[in-house]
Amino acid sequence: MNRAARSLIVLAGIMGADGVILAAASAHLSDASRLAPASSMLLFHACAVLATVALVARALVHARIGLAAAAGFVIAAGLFAGDLTLRQYAGHGLFPFAAPTGGTLLIASWLTLAIAAAWPRRG
Repeated sequence: MNRAARSLIVLAGIMGADGVILAAASAHLSDASRLAPASSMLLFHACAVLATVALVARALVHARIGLAAAAGFVIAAGLFAGDLTLRQYAGHGLFPFAAPTGGTLLIASWLTLAIAAAWPRRG
């Protein structure tokens, strides 16, 4: 397994841990309505990163395109969740339209994964 794939697995683990932390905070804090969607985005997309890396390792999707999709999941979920979490705790976001930018990048990453599956396979 190459360095990029291992790095994505590490980042997926961090995303999963952060998702659980935000879920717990959402459950125990009053008026923490932004944390539940932030948690969901991190948890769902941590699994998507792991699954995509596994698909690449099994050569079921185009390797470079698949890894690009996985990297997109990491960046986009981080943007989305980071913006919502910062809004919850600091009262302001990362930058204007950070969450919608993350959401748009998540859509693009899913479509990229579809392209990786349709493209000729390479190891």
